[in-house]
Amino acid sequence: MPLLGGLVLLIQFSFAFHALKTGRPNWWIFIIMGFPVMGCLIYYFVEVFPGSREHRKAHQTARKLVKALQPDADLAHRAAELEVCGSVDNKMALAAECSAHQMHAEAVKLYESCLQGVFAGDAAITYALAAAAVEGGDWDRATRAIARLKAEAPKHRPLEVRLLEARVHEGRGENDAALAVYRELVPQFVGLEARYRYAQMLARLGQSEAAIEVFNQLLAHAKRAGSTVESEEQWTAAAKRAVRGA
Repeated sequence: MPLLGGLVLLIQFSFAFHALKTGRPNWWIFIIMGFPVMGCLIYYFVEVFPGSREHRKAHQTARKLVKALQPDADLAHRAAELEVCGSVDNKMALAAECSAHQMHAEAVKLYESCLQGVFAGDAAITYALAAAAVEGGDWDRATRAIARLKAEAPKHRPLEVRLLEARVHEGRGENDAALAVYRELVPQFVGLEARYRYAQMLARLGQSEAAIEVFNQLLAHAKRAGSTVESEEQWTAAAKRAVRGA
């Protein structure tokens, strides 16, 4: 029992120190020290858990569950909003949902319809158009959009534009050009996508050892960065599957 009491006291002091160090209100100290177990639990779930990695993962899981139960709810909602108001914002929102549902041709048409009037040269819309065209394998449209970005808005997401360019080369079977762009991008690209797509292409070309090396580099980089962003976790998970299947 003395050992258990000492452990509880140590936990209390740890939570109290956290409250002081992070600038929480002083009354948390009285709750933590006055209610040995319940006080610590209340503090954790009110102050610590909402900003923790576990909370973010729980939120992501909940979002995935909602999408699984109602896969087309967001798409229907965006379409209804566009019927009420045909604004560029509503078109962009519906286009993004179309892309999320693998309806890339529809997304491309919506983005193209946005590039009119004051938005005719909008770099963000042009980039979204290029990305949707790449996802849909529409290499000609993607090439035109990328060329427009490079000519009219060279400072708009230049590395992401370069990655789209590499994917166009790869999609057209221009392997040497695609590999050259991937090699150039990997050291500069902040996220994991460039590394994953480079490794994936190496594997497709039969360069298995080189591909596994890049996949492992991706996993090591992800571990160092400690990112929990959902869009980044997909590349980590895919790289792990590739290494296990090698």
